[in-house]
Amino acid sequence: MAFLWVVLGFLLFGSSSGCGVPAIHPKLSGLSRIINGEDAVPSSWPWQVSLQTGSGLHFCGGSLISQHWVVTAAHCRVRKGHRVVAGVSDHGSDDEAVQVLRIEEVFEHPLWDRAADTNDIALLKLATPALLSTTVSPVCLPSGNASFPAGSICATTGWGRTQYNSHKTSDKLHKITDVMVCAGANGVSSCMGDSGGPLVCQKDGAWTLVGIVSWGSSQCNPFSPGVYARVTKFIPWLLEVLEAN
Repeated sequence: MAFLWVVLGFLLFGSSSGCGVPAIHPKLSGLSRIINGEDAVPSSWPWQVSLQTGSGLHFCGGSLISQHWVVTAAHCRVRKGHRVVAGVSDHGSDDEAVQVLRIEEVFEHPLWDRAADTNDIALLKLATPALLSTTVSPVCLPSGNASFPAGSICATTGWGRTQYNSHKTSDKLHKITDVMVCAGANGVSSCMGDSGGPLVCQKDGAWTLVGIVSWGSSQCNPFSPGVYARVTKFIPWLLEVLEAN
């Protein structure tokens, strides 16, 4: 499961393109828990995608950064045979106008180290572009020299487990909030199934991608901080891949 608020901040990169502004506003209701957390307002985090096996099993999250590209974690080990599902909030509902998108190419960071959990980032090039709508739109990327001013509102989202020992991930997209520099260290935590999903912060009326859910406590301990790949570190690599493809 997982939506989380932390004290982080970023300058926006590309906000003039209309990124990071949901057509359906999320409900920000103070402190809640990522384990046994809140359901998100449907379609209020329109860049969030579900990465699924060919049979439709959710295994990781991701973030739409344009019609053609998704950012996720390298440790999700996405392959071309997997699929990207956009516009989904509730995996248990048949009423959502979801987009099932094929993957043309997977670009894992060349310095990704599985043993050390470093450089845990991957780019997915979509075979066909996502159709942008009120329920599907991209998040903003930060600039490479973005800062982290105190007082920013941040969130992490996903369909991962709501209890660490649960064998089932959540059907509904969840949201949790807090005001911490270390994401998840004071009563909140992401969990299995959230990997690859976004940590976003609000700046100048839009949301920007701060981190990618990478790793944390094996028991999803809400009093241990979750670890996120820092997106600013990878902006040069991201731009290099985007420009070359």
